[in-house]
Amino acid sequence: MGHMHRLFQYVNASGRMALIGEIKQPRQDYKDIADVFEATNTHEQQITKSINGLASAAFSEGDFSTFNFLQWYVAEQHEEEVLFKHILDRIHLIGTEGTGLFMIDQELGKMAENASDATPVAPAE
Repeated sequence: MGHMHRLFQYVNASGRMALIGEIKQPRQDYKDIADVFEATNTHEQQITKSINGLASAAFSEGDFSTFNFLQWYVAEQHEEEVLFKHILDRIHLIGTEGTGLFMIDQELGKMAENASDATPVAPAE
């Protein structure tokens, strides 16, 4: 929501009106935890493509202010892809059978704890 709010502020401050399109119900038929993270990683890759497309269009149009604004999203998406690649690597290494699922849960718990300890970056105005 914070990422969307940041984008809406920029669009609205630029004299346009930001609108939300239809949001489809998320998938619910995952076969296991690996499937959840595979689907999430694929989704993050699609988001990266979209953001790169916006940055490319802004650059091509000479809209360097928007291009500059989008660089935060470009960097953020890189972090997201690295994160989900790391999680998938851990899942594939540990496995999900027996104690593997418990170990994955522990790993994800540590990651969530570390993320909540990090100082949040204030959105650009």
